[in-house]
Amino acid sequence: MASLTQIKGCGTAIVTPFKQDQSPHPSIDEAALRRLVEFQITNGVDFLVACGTTGESVTLTEDEQARVVEITVEAAAGRVPVLGGAGGYNTRENIEKTHRYEKLGVDAILSVTPYYNKPTQEGLYQHFRAIHEATALPIMLYNVPGRTGVNMESATTARLAELPRIHSVKEASGNISQISEIAALVEGMDFHIFAGDDSVVLPVIALGGIGVVSVASNIAPKLTSDLAHLCLAGDYAAARKLNHQLTPLFKTLFIESNPGPVKAALAMAGLIEEVYRLPMIPISAGSRAKLEQALRESGVLPRASAQAGD
Repeated sequence: MASLTQIKGCGTAIVTPFKQDQSPHPSIDEAALRRLVEFQITNGVDFLVACGTTGESVTLTEDEQARVVEITVEAAAGRVPVLGGAGGYNTRENIEKTHRYEKLGVDAILSVTPYYNKPTQEGLYQHFRAIHEATALPIMLYNVPGRTGVNMESATTARLAELPRIHSVKEASGNISQISEIAALVEGMDFHIFAGDDSVVLPVIALGGIGVVSVASNIAPKLTSDLAHLCLAGDYAAARKLNHQLTPLFKTLFIESNPGPVKAALAMAGLIEEVYRLPMIPISAGSRAKLEQALRESGVLPRASAQAGD
């Protein structure tokens, strides 16, 4: 098990590669997942998140989710912490999944706010408290109202931060004012803030955050990790320069629903097959062209050679 102090910096919300078989229900490409874990670690990523939203967890059966977590833990081999995505709208099932992941050796869990049923702030608190009381694992809360339909307000996050195993929050509200308020409320507590969007790594760390749970690091692990590390080191001049370089990529990776663009990017780089499970489908030709351009402009893919006579 990794130390909690290692859960900082850049963590990749890793995609789940599928094989081009069994259409429309392709199977998990276990070999590609292992290669992808290695690609992340050798390029400086600090921790991994298996079966998050980017991992298309909602299209996986419970056994498949457990297998993805198991492979990620095995492939990481203790070199970086691994968090298992154990969120959803059924508190009991969340607890059962957490217990299963404990046995598989995860270092912590990432737990998204319940979606669809839109609980109140008190309901959110009681949901996460029940999970907290049922596990010895550290818990990273995940607030992403654009996906779930409910925003976990700063006061609720701060209240949950008082529980000893609530380690942190992945804040993907996109609301810098709310993130700033959380930072003020939890100051002096053993609780940490992670950017939930690559585009706000710099301001979130400037406010006191300690890292990012990243989509972009799937395809650009070194560059994205470097950005987080520069911010943590207080070198904001270099961080701003790198952030400017990566901004087109950060933006274009969400030109269509995640993880469509990042899977397309990984396929362009030859790292996985571009295979999805319904209702996810390949991105459009227009989006694909813009994505390829952003990958080249950001330095992730080599720039196209100049045409003769240009």
